[in-house]
Amino acid sequence: MLPGLASGSEIPPASPPPTPAELAVPGLVIGDITIDNQNIFDVRDPKEDRSLYRLANRLHIKTRPQVIRDQLLLRPGDPYSARLLEESERILRGARYLYDASVRAVAIHDGRVDVAVTTRDVWTLNPGISFGRHGGKNTAGIELEELNALGTGISLSAGHKSGLDRTETTFEVRDPHIGSSWWDVQALYSSNSDGYRREFSSERPFYALDTRWAAGVGVFDDDRVDSLYDLGEIVDQFKEHRRFADAYGGWSRGLRNGWVQRWRFGATYDEREFAPAPGWTGTSTVPDNRKLVYPWVEFDLVQDDYRKLRNRDQIDRTEDFHLGTRASVRLGWSDPALGADRSALMLAAGLDHGAALSDRVTLLSGVGVGGRVESGVFRNTLVGGALRYYDKQSDHFLFFTTLEGTYGRHLDLDNQVLLGGDNGLRGYPLRYQGGDRRMLLTVEQRFFSDWYPFRLFRIGAAAFVDIGRTWGEAPLNTPSLGVLKDVGVGLRIGNSRSGLGNIIHVDVAFPLDGDPSIKSVQFLVETKQRF
Repeated sequence: MLPGLASGSEIPPASPPPTPAELAVPGLVIGDITIDNQNIFDVRDPKEDRSLYRLANRLHIKTRPQVIRDQLLLRPGDPYSARLLEESERILRGARYLYDASVRAVAIHDGRVDVAVTTRDVWTLNPGISFGRHGGKNTAGIELEELNALGTGISLSAGHKSGLDRTETTFEVRDPHIGSSWWDVQALYSSNSDGYRREFSSERPFYALDTRWAAGVGVFDDDRVDSLYDLGEIVDQFKEHRRFADAYGGWSRGLRNGWVQRWRFGATYDEREFAPAPGWTGTSTVPDNRKLVYPWVEFDLVQDDYRKLRNRDQIDRTEDFHLGTRASVRLGWSDPALGADRSALMLAAGLDHGAALSDRVTLLSGVGVGGRVESGVFRNTLVGGALRYYDKQSDHFLFFTTLEGTYGRHLDLDNQVLLGGDNGLRGYPLRYQGGDRRMLLTVEQRFFSDWYPFRLFRIGAAAFVDIGRTWGEAPLNTPSLGVLKDVGVGLRIGNSRSGLGNIIHVDVAFPLDGDPSIKSVQFLVETKQRF
């Protein structure tokens, strides 16, 4: 919970909050809603009353109260609902420019419930240099990024990055609540060493459980050189030009008896043209062109079951875990009569479930499938599943393990199933082994400390074992090397004052198998959203 009150806010004086019994009285409505939008540092805390922290607060433009108010699901005069207060908290915590949020009832008078909203900003300007390393490869960039321009919630960025596959110069703008609405508008342009990328999307999503309608449109044009990998090295390259457009409308009856049913109806245009890569002198196997044009229908089912936890995937930060069931099924039909180059049944489906097995143990599971059926044969079809197991042993220790699997069927040449240092097998080069099936088991002992250096970072650590392998045939790949294992240790640095990356990973991993030519130790530095 966020401590303290911001100066200048008209917040009700401290008093015992209303009891659940008092709030259960029928007919209550929302009264006054006060917004306490706190700055990055609380200078009333002697530990944060420092010149550097005061300077950061002065340089930072706080999130405007109206931006926070726009994301609340209740307005003065609406019927009181504890569930909508909790859901508003989750929505606010999803904004990268806020560290945490609290939405609570603070007083009852004359049948009205007064609500206090407390948020804490994070530093959102990134005028700097980025660096990362995984799988034996380095990435670096320079960028100017602002996630909360003038406190409006609008994000702006311009940057130049040397990545694993290409050098990019990118410009992006996004307004997630254009005109104080729920419409999210985003535009991106990237000029790359091997082509370009242009994107535009506008969407009003199902932003809350009780949202009754949604709509969206998105287009992108992407021209690039794609690579096929084996043992961490490029074995083939080809040029790909993809043109994509998608539009949909959605309808729901809202939340009924703890469940939400949603329908979406849309249409998709997806064209990919391939050609030999300029300057590539090695083996060249160019994929076949594809043009898929199809209407589709989707059904979603969501259970209202959420829990606030701490010290699972974040360090000393509120985490919203969905512990219910979520399912979706999408079916479409691509046909030459619509301009496609083939007839195909397009399918995508997913099922996720979370459960609290005890006060200590949480289990998250999920399975998904996507692909197409042509002439009764599954093509470019991937089935994937994952289990995530958390056992909170104490306030400082957590045992974590995850098991992931992927199965591919008649994959297109440009769709590789890879395993390496960039996707979980930390002791090996990136994109090390390929096939049409993959398994990865990770076991971690996590440690969450109370160390809070400079009131900026939360510190954790992990010891881990990764075990994985690939199966099946993939063009140009060497035979599978069998089960690959690594062990390692890592430092976790939680960025508690910035929205520019949640957790910095610094890992040292030691491969136990594989090609004798690979390095005996791998160093990894990267920023991730989870521990």
